[in-house]
Amino acid sequence: MTWSGQGQGSVERLVLPGVLSAEQAAETVAAIAAVQRPDGAIPWFPGHHLDPWDHVEAAMALDAAGEHERAEAAYRWLARHQNGDGSWYAGYQDGDPERPVDRGRESNFCAYPAVGVWHHYLATGDDAFLDRLWPHVHAAVEFVLALQQPGGQIGWKRESSGAAVTDALLTGSSSVHHALRCALAIAEHREEPQPDWELATGALGHAIRRHPERFLDKSRYSMDWYYPVLSGALRGPRAVARIAEGWARFVVPGHGVRCVLPNAWVTGGESAELALTLWAVGESDRAVRILADIQRLRAEDGLYWTGYEFENEEVWPVERTTWTAGAMLLAMAALGGDEATTAVFGGERLPDGLAPDCC
Repeated sequence: MTWSGQGQGSVERLVLPGVLSAEQAAETVAAIAAVQRPDGAIPWFPGHHLDPWDHVEAAMALDAAGEHERAEAAYRWLARHQNGDGSWYAGYQDGDPERPVDRGRESNFCAYPAVGVWHHYLATGDDAFLDRLWPHVHAAVEFVLALQQPGGQIGWKRESSGAAVTDALLTGSSSVHHALRCALAIAEHREEPQPDWELATGALGHAIRRHPERFLDKSRYSMDWYYPVLSGALRGPRAVARIAEGWARFVVPGHGVRCVLPNAWVTGGESAELALTLWAVGESDRAVRILADIQRLRAEDGLYWTGYEFENEEVWPVERTTWTAGAMLLAMAALGGDEATTAVFGGERLPDGLAPDCC
């Protein structure tokens, strides 16, 4: 499947002077499109696996670039291949639904399509699309909430055997919190209230904000640092303070954001997501600097290398991933004022999902 180029006029919102030109943005969109399979699947790169979360991130980038038909094809792929319990498998070989490589079903992977579906609706205004995808979003949310623990946190997966894993991950639960807010926005738009979802979202947000002991300790990972802010679970002064607290530990000036301490390895996906987080808390200047730093990861075809070992001065791993490029484009879209992207990541038109932080 070749790139249609239908969204070329929309790449202007993905331009940042000194960071990415219109020509470069168009190259990146075309590169993601070139990886997309004819059935709509978007694997990490040709021959590698697809996971539902990163598939959605790449689809959102296509929407931000105006490639709405391609994005819709990605969501149709999800709709066709959803499991009967509302889930998706954690990995499919080259996006082939007949070749799952990981039959575990991860809660944040299954929740995240709600974010993409709401983003696509805001980008297109296509109510018929929302009607078609609503049953799939509803089933996925029900699957995810069946993994919620008494403390509000979300167990991170079901094993292939069906056994629930009750341990919770802060990054994953934060991503689920964002997805639940998007699912509630869809329900509100459709005038189909979901009070149980509202309660679950409030309990989850409270756990994220007040009870770190309810999550596995993954504080070495930068995603555990910024994801509670990116998801909207933390806002205002508390969000700004969290970013300030972790800055010196995770940000390497001139290079980007470490994936995990103490490794001398910065990654494009985490760096672009931090830039999106910084935009969300009103620190756009620092967001632009982070995005400029990781342009060293840009490859000739417009995709981005996953990471860079700055002590050895070498790219690692030797792979160019659609989701890294997708995260980059979404950060550009937010900074460029794309309405759908700013609404989804800025929290506009999303229910708060807040609960009193009394205990």
